[in-house]
Amino acid sequence: MSGMFEPVSIGVLSLKNRFVRSATCEAMADGKGGVTPALVKTYAYLAKGGVGLIISGHANVEKRGIGGPGQIGIYDDFLLPGLEELTRAVHAADGRIVVQLAHQGIWAVPVLSGMEPLGPSDSTAEGRTPARAVTRKEIEETIGSFADAALRAKKAGFDGVQIHAAHGFYLGAFLSSFYNNRKDAYGGPLENRARILVEVLDAIREKVGRDYPVLVKINADDYLEDGFTEADMLRVCTLLEAHGIDAIELSGGTMDPLGKHGPARPGRKGPEAWYAQSAQRLKETVNVPVILVGGIRSFATARNLVETGACDAVGLSRPLIRQPDLIRRWKRDHHEMPACLACNGCFQSAADGRGLRCILEERKRDRSA
Repeated sequence: MSGMFEPVSIGVLSLKNRFVRSATCEAMADGKGGVTPALVKTYAYLAKGGVGLIISGHANVEKRGIGGPGQIGIYDDFLLPGLEELTRAVHAADGRIVVQLAHQGIWAVPVLSGMEPLGPSDSTAEGRTPARAVTRKEIEETIGSFADAALRAKKAGFDGVQIHAAHGFYLGAFLSSFYNNRKDAYGGPLENRARILVEVLDAIREKVGRDYPVLVKINADDYLEDGFTEADMLRVCTLLEAHGIDAIELSGGTMDPLGKHGPARPGRKGPEAWYAQSAQRLKETVNVPVILVGGIRSFATARNLVETGACDAVGLSRPLIRQPDLIRRWKRDHHEMPACLACNGCFQSAADGRGLRCILEERKRDRSA
């Protein structure tokens, strides 16, 4: 059997294989962020499909942080019953699930939250509402919101939490000098720009204890002028390891139209595994598991990444939207290529509030009906 189907541990959490469903906003929660039957069904399918770990889509730690319709909420205790139902369904299918703690920051949508977007500094960009710089008091409140959300996740039965610090969202924007022009303790040198992320991690640890798995998602590169770089990433990850992070998922890009690349590049042309070299350098720098996501489309590439030591596990998103059972299929036939064409129609469906779904599969079903 391939090494891809051997166990790997993230802290005290043991995974049955090296495949991770990387966080993807499903746009299936109700108007308050509550779990719905459609969301439970989606996660149960993923668990039955054989993936070693599911990382949920954005679970907002504050109502202010919502960035799209149907995003999960974990900002209040009234959401706990639905979250508990979700984890029970995944565990019943022999799955493991980590919730992604998120705040959209400058990319939050006021029409959904009823509040103005916040970021490290005042900022504007094409396609979004201008954001206001957060105050020190608001920073402290949001750190507390992340910690409280982590405790809710533990109570709800999640196997761990992932701090979303990538893609230019709230914590990712603090890390990037492209967005962060602050003159106080949270801006300027990298150690200051990383301060809020470290304080979030420390606050979470105080709430959930040392043995509860805490992961982070971080960019290899922002692909923005004067933005967050690979060298920055290596230094920040070293700092996070010293503060007790259990695993690091490496991604890249932002939603910003000024950026060279977004997190999900369209099409299947070009090389796979966009951040493989950065992952290799990260593996040489830290001693915690590294998960690599971004442009991994074949079993052969995934296996090569793990066998050569570039990462400990691989993250997939779009291929699992079209084929939730892809990992089980790969266990039978390593040579099968995913049906996903990376057209990104699934994300448009989510953005429109229709839920995350493969539009090509929908068209195929409509034609055969």
